[in-house]
Amino acid sequence: MSYTHPTDEQLADIYRSTRTIAVVGASTNEAKPAHKIPASLQAAGFRIIPVNPGADEILGEKTVDSLSDITERVDVVNVFRRSELTPPIAAEAVSIGAAVLWLQAGIESDQAADIATAGGLTVVMDTCMGATHRRLVEAGLL
Repeated sequence: MSYTHPTDEQLADIYRSTRTIAVVGASTNEAKPAHKIPASLQAAGFRIIPVNPGADEILGEKTVDSLSDITERVDVVNVFRRSELTPPIAAEAVSIGAAVLWLQAGIESDQAADIATAGGLTVVMDTCMGATHRRLVEAGLL
């Protein structure tokens, strides 16, 4: 399959239908994007579920070791992991019934995109979820 980046209207639709974001690779280090971006999304009103087996709590939320440990509905799986690690994450996102696989800026994987797309997920790659949200709000699309 060939990846096509969603349009601004499609991205706005993702945010409008999203309540819960699982953040794979969320960080306890406040200086890292994997902490700052989920914090900004949380401040914008999204529920954040940090996925990090090396931490107990991030952003005031109890962490889980993997996506399969989440017991509630997840709308978006936002990934802060190296590109080569994303295909199994995509498969897990499909298995938990997420709607979107979102790979952060600098993260791209055709294999992960193919897995997610075949499983019915919308895919966003190499794009910052926090910066995109701000941009769409400023543009009046959200």
